Amino acid sequence: MATLHPSLVTRLCCLNCGATDVSKLASSSSSLTRSKMSCTFDRMAIGKKQLCQGFMPDVAGTPQNVGLKVCAARVSIEPTEQTFTLTTEVGKLEKESTYLFRTETGDQVKVSVGKKNLKYAVYIEVSSLQSHSSSNRLLLSWGVYRSDSRCYMTEDFQDSSPDGRAFEMLFKQSSLGTYTLELEFKAKEIPFFLSFLLKPALEANSSVSEICSHRGTKFCVPVGLGRGNPFPLGLAFATDGSLNISIFSRNAEGLVLCLYDGVSAELPALQLDLDPYVHRSGDIWHVSLESAETYESYAFQCRGKSIDQFESACTLLDPYSKIVLKSRIKDKGSTSVNYHGLLTKEPTFDWSGDVHPNIPLEELTIYSLNVKRFTEHKSSQLSADIAGTFSGLAQKLDHLKDLGVNAVLLEPTFSYDEEKGPYFPCHFFSLASLFGPSNNPISTINSMKDMVKRLHKNGIEVFLEVVFTHTADVGALQGIDDVSYYVNGPVELKQGNALNCNYPIVQQMILDSLRHWVTEFHVDGFCFINASSLLRGFHGESLSRPPLVEAIAFDPVLSRTKVIADCWDPIDKVPKDVHFPHWKRWAEVNTKFCTDIRNFLRGEGLLSDLATRLCGSGDIFSDGRGPSFSFNYVSRNFGLPLVDLVSFSSGQLAAESSWNCGEEGPTNKPAVLERRLKQIRNFLFILYVSLGVPILSMGDECGQSTGGSPAYVDRKSFDWNALKTGFGIQITQFISFLNSFRKRRADLLQSRNFLKEENIDWHGSNQSPPKWEDPSCNFLAMTLKTDRTESQSSSETSHEFGDLFIAFNAALNSESVILPVPPEGMTWHRMIDTALPYPGFFSADGEPVLEQMGGLFAYEIKSHSCVLFELRSQGG
Repeated sequence: MATLHPSLVTRLCCLNCGATDVSKLASSSSSLTRSKMSCTFDRMAIGKKQLCQGFMPDVAGTPQNVGLKVCAARVSIEPTEQTFTLTTEVGKLEKESTYLFRTETGDQVKVSVGKKNLKYAVYIEVSSLQSHSSSNRLLLSWGVYRSDSRCYMTEDFQDSSPDGRAFEMLFKQSSLGTYTLELEFKAKEIPFFLSFLLKPALEANSSVSEICSHRGTKFCVPVGLGRGNPFPLGLAFATDGSLNISIFSRNAEGLVLCLYDGVSAELPALQLDLDPYVHRSGDIWHVSLESAETYESYAFQCRGKSIDQFESACTLLDPYSKIVLKSRIKDKGSTSVNYHGLLTKEPTFDWSGDVHPNIPLEELTIYSLNVKRFTEHKSSQLSADIAGTFSGLAQKLDHLKDLGVNAVLLEPTFSYDEEKGPYFPCHFFSLASLFGPSNNPISTINSMKDMVKRLHKNGIEVFLEVVFTHTADVGALQGIDDVSYYVNGPVELKQGNALNCNYPIVQQMILDSLRHWVTEFHVDGFCFINASSLLRGFHGESLSRPPLVEAIAFDPVLSRTKVIADCWDPIDKVPKDVHFPHWKRWAEVNTKFCTDIRNFLRGEGLLSDLATRLCGSGDIFSDGRGPSFSFNYVSRNFGLPLVDLVSFSSGQLAAESSWNCGEEGPTNKPAVLERRLKQIRNFLFILYVSLGVPILSMGDECGQSTGGSPAYVDRKSFDWNALKTGFGIQITQFISFLNSFRKRRADLLQSRNFLKEENIDWHGSNQSPPKWEDPSCNFLAMTLKTDRTESQSSSETSHEFGDLFIAFNAALNSESVILPVPPEGMTWHRMIDTALPYPGFFSADGEPVLEQMGGLFAYEIKSHSCVLFELRSQGG
């Protein structure tokens, strides 16, 4: 006989109280046939106030009663005209579970729980009790409870009156001397615990002797509640309608499953205290419920020796819950957010006809956006129920197509801390309901799936920004097992709620989350924010070969998914410069690209840095990858937007490397405005002619400003009216042209590999070689040569295209250039000159460059401008 910890003696909900079987739970698949006494349980009134509020004060007031007579809160039973009927019939138990107990004197009590005819039956068999009394009659004094087993009642349930809290029933004695009795309950009443005592039926003037378990406690068995399975983690449904719930917690000594009967319920209608000897396998707690149709959501409470680690009064969200319900609880003037997992299956969705675009890295052109801000503004002219949602984004598909992008990068969409923003997630398997119609979690799921399917149909991939390195301060994984889930390292890491990413169970959770979004939502890629922290060990130490990063690289489910490391830290609000291990799978958001382009265009950069970024950042990606692994940007959702990069450069913005073009903030000076417009064109031009994947930030196409603030919270909703302004029209058309030109000249601008040295010629100022390390030199030109062994032709036109000549002038003065002599039958066409007025500063057909004296092709490049020429066959 196994020995339990002394602290379990007073836990009535310990399923094995007094059990002699070592496993504590002996199940049998066979059906039993027997005579029985039937007890029909017609109605049960369960008052939450009585269960959760009325019992605890009695404990505090009468501590002497917490002993052998303590019991969990039991429901009041409303008497009916005929509450119990005595019948003798034959029946079978399905899904039978058997529990074995010993009495104080060593007699055996066998309890079988099973399902029969859509009801639940409890069959109790007691061996002879000759040591207790000479009487041949035996009573069962029983009650049910559904609350936390710590909610003790001070009164016993020995009163058998109709309005009492217990029933007494007479056993039937068999010819072999054993006592048998069967109770029957309606299926809608489960799950609950049945608690009982045995009492010999003595004469009225005799003292009543209770028969307890060998530990001096009441006997207790679950009804409609099973041991469950440790996997899969989270909530899982079986084909027969039963459900399994499991959660990891290595250091919790106790776990309570809380079930809620309403969407807005603050207190649980049912609390099930799980027995670690039954509902725990290793570090996984698990339980199965035959039915939970009367409950809508669930959460957990964890208990341990340390109050700091485990707050028993705090309910905790299942980390693997797929549908999360958020509610606000007001207490003493303050409002807190509570999260529960819904006890429902994920909605079915028709994915028929959906195909991942599977666009090669080098062909990607990305638009980064915030789902809510993208369409919530009234100028979107969308109905209130879909504005700011995934459905609203899908309605603006034409804008994405007009820009020429083929992928969208969504800011974090998981449930998050609304005060700190989406980069502080509370959960990794559920969407924030605010991104769906009516803030309904199920509608949100369907809304995103429909959006993904529509974007895929139009050849647009969907990437998600994800944060797996830290969580929100509250409402996330805190309280489940902080020692396992969070980094036990320096104080600065603990304050940031740093996740223990490379700890096995956390690594598994992250991988499961990624697989979930790929398999259930057909997501095409992930951008891992704060990726440098993925290289951190258990105690905050740096790892050269982090298990999580390697596991993601080689995971078979993620093999066709784009994985991008972004080392920008949303806590410190700075990018981290690290050497990221990649296994030829990981791409990276290239922060150096942004920094070097900004420095060059404000006249402070080196030509060598500019050339390196234009050619795909070989200093970063020549280690077995290539330029297509460089995800380039010039502005992003943190920091200054594009129009502010050329409008603000005060002292507090030094980290932004911006330049106000001569005057701080808004201005009416034509020279300053002209210079700013050229700089915006220059930024976009360099972004799209550089090798790598360009990322355009939402709002940059129409000049949205934060007023010079780099703070994320100052980002405004997208103003769709701004697209109709002169600025919005010309910049949107320019971006569309750059994307189409980039696609047409994929041989030079979308190369998966670095260009060969012989395919590039560099030119400095005054036709001299570039002065690479001279910070005073602000002009660079290059000729990109086609491979003469191949013929590149457009699918849209019949004439042949040749080399490209591209020049960048960040100087204050104009620069004259001599274009290379074109081959016979071809001539140079000016495709882009950012100094020219709209609409002539770019052209799909190009403007031929006329040959001048001496057979030369010369061109003057204005200050702060860029140009692009293309060789075309004459007459083309």
